[in-house]
Amino acid sequence: MNVPVELRYSEDHEWTRLEGSRVCLGITDYAQDALGDVVYIELPSVGAEVACGESFSEVESTKSVSEIYAPVSGTVVEVNADLIDHPERLNEDPYGEGWICVIEASDLSEMDSLLDAAAYTELTESVN
Repeated sequence: MNVPVELRYSEDHEWTRLEGSRVCLGITDYAQDALGDVVYIELPSVGAEVACGESFSEVESTKSVSEIYAPVSGTVVEVNADLIDHPERLNEDPYGEGWICVIEASDLSEMDSLLDAAAYTELTESVN
C-alpha cells in the first residue's frame, strides 16, 4: 500500500495536500483498493460550502458506493472534471491524476486533526 509521507490522512481514507490556504484531496490507495474498480464519481460543485467531517461527494465502484467526507471546512474552488469521463484514474493514480477537488480552507487548524503517514498506516493495518 502506498502512503506518501508528505500527505495528511483522514480516518475516512481521504488524503490531503496543503497548498497555501488550499487543500487538495482525494481517496487513498487503501480506499481505492477496498472499493475495487471505480465506475462513477459525483463531484462537488465549484463554490459549494463544505463542513469538516460532512459528506460532500461519493464514489461508486463495482463493489459499493462510498461517501467522501470533507477533511476541512471551506469552499470548493476546483474540481477534477476529468474524473467524470475517467473515474478509473482514482484506481490508477489516486495521489496524482486521481485527485478529486481543492478546498479553500476556512480554518486551517482543522488540518491538525488529520493523521500523518505513520498513523494512517497503523490505522489501516489495524483494520486488516
